Amino acid sequence: MDSSWLDLPASEVDEAARQLLGRRLTAHGVTVRLTEVEAYSGLGEDPASHAHRGMTSRNAVMFGPAGRLYVYQIYGMHFCANIVCGEEGRAAAVLLRAGEVVEGLPYARERRPAARKDTDLAAGPAKLMQVLALDRSANGTSVIDGTGPLTLTDGPADPFVVEAGPRVGVTAAHDVAWRFWIKGDPTVSAYRRHAPRARRPQVS
Repeated sequence: MDSSWLDLPASEVDEAARQLLGRRLTAHGVTVRLTEVEAYSGLGEDPASHAHRGMTSRNAVMFGPAGRLYVYQIYGMHFCANIVCGEEGRAAAVLLRAGEVVEGLPYARERRPAARKDTDLAAGPAKLMQVLALDRSANGTSVIDGTGPLTLTDGPADPFVVEAGPRVGVTAAHDVAWRFWIKGDPTVSAYRRHAPRARRPQVS
C-alpha cells in the first residue's frame, strides 16, 4: 500500500485527506471506494475539531499514532469514523464522508434497506459506517496492519479530479475548505451548511 499520507505532518492533514480519496475501505464483506473526506486539525488550531480544546478520554485516539480509527457517535444513534494522521502527540484526523460500494453490494443493501439507489448506500458518514457494519468497537483500531475490522488499501490508479469546499454541519470554522471530493461522483453527499437553532425568547 502507498503509505505516503502516513508520513505527512499533522499540519498537512488537508493533503493527507486528498491522498485518501480513491482508496478502498473493506470491512465485514463490503468494500467502499472513498469519494469524499473532510480534514480536521488539532489543539488550538481548528475550532471545528473535537481536539481543539485538548485531549480528553473521548478524543485521545486523535493524538496518534497515525493509521488508527477515531470513531464517535452522533445523535445518540449513528457512528462516524476518522482516520488519524500526522505525528504522534499532535491531533489530526480525516473524516470518512462518503464512498461507492464496489464489492459486497448484497450486504450493503441489506444493511441500508432505505437507500433508493446504490449510489446512496454510503453517501454520508453515518451511511458509510452502516454499510461497513462498524460501530464504536472499532475505535482505536488500525486500518493499515490488518488487526482491525477495517482495512485501507490502494485502489486502481484511475484518474480523477479533486474538488474542495466548506465542511458540512460544523458549528465553527464553517467556511474552511477542508472537505474534498471526487468531482462528478454521484456518491458524494449533499452539502448542507450548519444552521444554528433559533433560541426561544425569554419571558420576563
